[in-house]
Amino acid sequence: MHLRSLRIYCDTVSLRSFSKAAEASGVSQSNASQVVHQLEERLGVELIDRSTRPFRVTPAGQKYYEGCRALLRGYDELEHDVRALHAEVESRLSVGAIYSVGLAEMSHYLDEFKAIEPSAVVHVDYWRPERVRQAVEAEEVDLGIVSYPERSRRMEVEPWRDEPLAVICPPSHPLAKRETVPLSALRGQAFVAFEKSLLIREKLDKLLARHRVEVEVSQEFDNTETMKRAIETGSGIALMPAPTAAKEVAEGSLVAVRLDDPNLVRPLGIVYRRDRTLSDVAQAFIALLKSHAERPADQLGDGAKPTGLATA
Repeated sequence: MHLRSLRIYCDTVSLRSFSKAAEASGVSQSNASQVVHQLEERLGVELIDRSTRPFRVTPAGQKYYEGCRALLRGYDELEHDVRALHAEVESRLSVGAIYSVGLAEMSHYLDEFKAIEPSAVVHVDYWRPERVRQAVEAEEVDLGIVSYPERSRRMEVEPWRDEPLAVICPPSHPLAKRETVPLSALRGQAFVAFEKSLLIREKLDKLLARHRVEVEVSQEFDNTETMKRAIETGSGIALMPAPTAAKEVAEGSLVAVRLDDPNLVRPLGIVYRRDRTLSDVAQAFIALLKSHAERPADQLGDGAKPTGLATA
């Protein structure tokens, strides 16, 4: 029995989706479904009732899920303990981050952290927001970096930074000539939006509804990189955290027009389990991130100041 099969099954149950479990494990949806089917054949029981939508986990499936989670957690802890015996590894830190934090930006932080803590070994995985939260809860990572973080019975939050929302558009768009715009300027515009499954989409939809702004959603994506490519090709404009488009703004392929309300932001936070004591390396890494909470110039890449982007 491969542990990866058990992880795919646990992801399928916890995420309530074959497609999301497949994405989390880097396999196709059909492969994830086949893995679960093979487990059912091996056990001779039905784990997931696929006759309903969304599917239902059977009592046997729930018991198997709980047992597999305990097994995987025990195996992960065993691996951690064995690695800790290696004399050259003094400290390890695993971090899960949402895609929009940015590989280049995080690499900068990791390089700086390595200079401060040369013995530390930090590994960062990039996932969708719900996968980051799930990984923290399942103790697959020590820290998670997410947007709109919320404290819960099991999760603690360290606020990191607030990213100003901006209207992202191609240089040829009429709004690109404006220094600031109200939300009402988006009314009736062709809009490139986040997928409805994402929390940021829910937050932005409520924001627009509160201001009675209706937009024409032309395309939906689950990540900022694809959204920016769609905007560059003329599919519409978007409401996005300004730092996520800093590179394209500096290169001139996009323009970020700040909103006239500076309080419209996307909060980012660092989450971790309440019942776990943070290691010294984890606390040091959090301190490093928080020391860069107010560095908009660095977020723009090479210190460039883009046209129409708030720097405060």
